Amino acid sequence: MKAVILAGGRGTRLAPYTYVLPKPMMPVGNKAILEILLRQLKRGGINHVVLTVGHLAGLMQAFFQGGEQFDLDITYSFEPKPLGTAGPLALVPDLQDTFLVSNGDVLTLLDINDFFTFHREQGGICTIAMHARQQRVELGVIEQNEDDHRVTGYIEKPTLNYMVSMGMYIFEPQVLNYIPKDEYLDFPDLVHKLLAAGERVVGYPFDGYWMDLGNPEDYAQANRDFEKMRAQFLPEP
Repeated sequence: MKAVILAGGRGTRLAPYTYVLPKPMMPVGNKAILEILLRQLKRGGINHVVLTVGHLAGLMQAFFQGGEQFDLDITYSFEPKPLGTAGPLALVPDLQDTFLVSNGDVLTLLDINDFFTFHREQGGICTIAMHARQQRVELGVIEQNEDDHRVTGYIEKPTLNYMVSMGMYIFEPQVLNYIPKDEYLDFPDLVHKLLAAGERVVGYPFDGYWMDLGNPEDYAQANRDFEKMRAQFLPEP
């Protein structure tokens, strides 16, 4: 099976570290976050990984090389300009079978095999890994009829429950028909395209560990979690 890892972003929220180090190479414990993900993908049955690279691409190639140290075949797809989160997929050759796409900065215990099994059972063109989040609003929320300004409800400090994308997807190759080459496209816009065309897009709910390393606070938490849970993220063979 093949996976595409999005590793070309600038990681501006983790600056200044990402001025000199690609975000997927930020250390978690004594390993780069992408190294942890690659080892998990191999354990999940992935054999070929394509890294889409742009920012500091040379460092990525020098570190990960051809993937021999991970028992993987790693190749590279270069973005000549920023293409968003979905746009780089149009440049990746030979995506002729079902493939996984992941951000390069995800720390999770998601079971890759279970993810693929769910995708096949659901029969969609796209499956999005989802994680539940809660957010407490620390103010009273007023509901109002916009036509006559009448107040219709008042909720004191509600808790909002919602699902967020984990930055991991499984696609059928037909998805590429919706991604124009050399044009900027983010995943939300791609999903809107698929839905507008009547394609089946499904969500895979995952309630295990997941952390996006998008900001300094989450990055610090991920390091603490990895040290405590290392054997779960990287079990011994």
